[in-house]
Amino acid sequence: MTAGTLVLLRHGRTAYNAAMRLQGQVDIPLDGVGQWQAEHGAKALASAHRATRVVASDLVRAADTARAYAGAIGADVQLDPRLRERGFGEWEGLTGPEIADRWPEEYAAWRRGEEPTRAGAETKAAVAARLVEAVTEHVESLEKDDTLVVVSHGAAITLAVTALLGLDPEGWRGISGLHNVHWSHLHRSAPAATPGWRLVAHNVGAGFPLDEWNAGPDWNLEPVSA
Repeated sequence: MTAGTLVLLRHGRTAYNAAMRLQGQVDIPLDGVGQWQAEHGAKALASAHRATRVVASDLVRAADTARAYAGAIGADVQLDPRLRERGFGEWEGLTGPEIADRWPEEYAAWRRGEEPTRAGAETKAAVAARLVEAVTEHVESLEKDDTLVVVSHGAAITLAVTALLGLDPEGWRGISGLHNVHWSHLHRSAPAATPGWRLVAHNVGAGFPLDEWNAGPDWNLEPVSA
């Protein structure tokens, strides 16, 4: 058997997200806004999907986001390192301008959709393969009426969804990335159908305007003058 519903949820904001630094597999925690996003996103996701199983990347930003959702539905979290973000090697922790300054040709190629392999980055195909392997293993241990919620990372989820829809993760770039604590919802296709999954919804969140969501609970406070 296999779970009929699959939800892939991105983690909450971190200090690196706020500073536009490339995270990769740096194990950085949620910042205050990310914790707030995880709390409100958990309530919204719980109102739409009650998972039979919750699995997450073992990087703390994903694991803590998963725990917020699991706590809202009274579930446990299973950690799986195969659900980690794409590794970016020497580029991890750097901003775009910093990367462009040190690796101008590689950075330009990456922005065109090519692979920055000289920097030690994982290939898109390798990331998609490990995510699909993990997701497949977990869904196949569940029943058709069950729901699997996977908490992972932006690039990893985009590549996984692309591959699950039968598309080429190396060259097809038609799926936008997820905002923090937003999710994709896929439903299992009929047994003989191709591809095996259908995308039902993408980049769904708690319903806040995006500028408020990215700024956090103090988005509307006026600065205090000295």
